[in-house]
Amino acid sequence: MASPLAHVPICMLGGDTREVLLAEALVKMEADLRLVGFISQGELANAAHFADPVQAAKGCRVVLGPMSNTDLAGLITTTPDPSCEPIDMPAVLASLSPGTIVFIGVAKPIIKRLAKAYRLHLMETAAIDEIAVLNSVPTAEGALQVAMEETQITLHGSECLVVGLGRCGLAITQRLLALGAGVTVAARSRGDLARAAVLGARGLELGKLATMTAFDLIFNTVPALVLPRSYLRLLNPAVVIIDIASSPGGTDFEAARQLGIRAIHALSLPGKVAPITAGQILVQAIPRLLENLLGEENHDS
Repeated sequence: MASPLAHVPICMLGGDTREVLLAEALVKMEADLRLVGFISQGELANAAHFADPVQAAKGCRVVLGPMSNTDLAGLITTTPDPSCEPIDMPAVLASLSPGTIVFIGVAKPIIKRLAKAYRLHLMETAAIDEIAVLNSVPTAEGALQVAMEETQITLHGSECLVVGLGRCGLAITQRLLALGAGVTVAARSRGDLARAAVLGARGLELGKLATMTAFDLIFNTVPALVLPRSYLRLLNPAVVIIDIASSPGGTDFEAARQLGIRAIHALSLPGKVAPITAGQILVQAIPRLLENLLGEENHDS
């Protein structure tokens, strides 16, 4: 029986190992796959390869941008083929028909603005609950890996602050506690503070963050400025900050640099520390999401 995605024109723009695995899966599903920035080898030799992203996307019902996102100008700079020039996603969006489904990890303001202007169906892959929950595991493991590489102490017995108790904050907190770290969770929501207590962590209202400063490690998951200079100057300069929030993060990185504090903006951790697992997550979720979205379109038409 043919796959529901058989012969559906799909364009993929750049990415990393995660997107290579997804592209291979779509080839096996016999999608009409057009690739930009990929290497024509193995399973992907059966896909169409383009140098011009606008030409590749012409007539496609779906455009898949990478989990690693674009830069602020909308350019995709991460591609499996290192010789590929940056991919101009705004130019691609301008060429698409209204209603075209467009996926991107986290859409920068320029991508959101253009998708709205051209009446495209924009999906932020990283915000899809199924994907985000599963990705919280390699993200948390990656954050702890960075912590172990950047410190000279064990996580066991260390004092850690986790800012935010969303999917990733929860996963990081659970793993730190399991390793024997002392964990404080800073959050705005009373519900999150209650969850922290149930886990065995100390809860701290985010507005009272300045009342606690004796930490070896700080993990930020909140994509807003929650670690400003006024707080950083209260910390021991030996503290290490690992900020996994999407750009620009939640840390005043320039202030940290001036204060001699090691602050690391650790983005796209699943693709860096566990690309196979992260790619399998996309393979499990994206084809099914596309089938549902395209099925809804066919029903509406």
